[in-house]
Amino acid sequence: MSLPARLLPAPLLSAVLFAVWLLLNQSVSLGHIALAALLAVVLPWFTEPLRPERPRLRRPGLILRLGLVVLWDIVKSNVEVARRILGPEAAIKPRFVWVPLTIADPHGIAALAGIITMTPGTLSADLTDDRRHLLVHAFNVDDEPALVADIKARYEAPLLEIFGAPADARADAPADTPADAAAAPAYRPAPGANPEDPR
Repeated sequence: MSLPARLLPAPLLSAVLFAVWLLLNQSVSLGHIALAALLAVVLPWFTEPLRPERPRLRRPGLILRLGLVVLWDIVKSNVEVARRILGPEAAIKPRFVWVPLTIADPHGIAALAGIITMTPGTLSADLTDDRRHLLVHAFNVDDEPALVADIKARYEAPLLEIFGAPADARADAPADTPADAAAAPAYRPAPGANPEDPR
């Protein structure tokens, strides 16, 4: 293994750690840059042996474009969430929504769940055991199919290109209905239970 590969066994993870540290601290001082660089180099040394599967990026050039889309959506969602919080509470319609997944790569699924959680107003809550459906809590849902279609078009489709086509037959499953009702059961609250709690 070459020296650069030994020094940075996971370059993408190192880049993310470096950027996230600076973003979380909202500072680009020399001290924070040095600490971010140290974490970006040292942490992957400990985490790399725990990763049995390395991500295979088919089209890494799309990462920047997807990042710009996510940043724009974060700005828009912040404005939308603030507008609804300041408006009448009765107009807010929170809901849990099952999103059927076409992407099969575990790194792509993790990236999708992270993007959804980073975007204000949505939160990744659960993943079925077969990794075919992601449970998303949305702060306000006027049109459930539109929300699912938006997530799949804006985030999952680019991730499919970045991480490659799925290795199984799930791409043939309908995009708007669960392929297996047992895997992603429709949520029905028990009598007297909180209708927004999926448990």
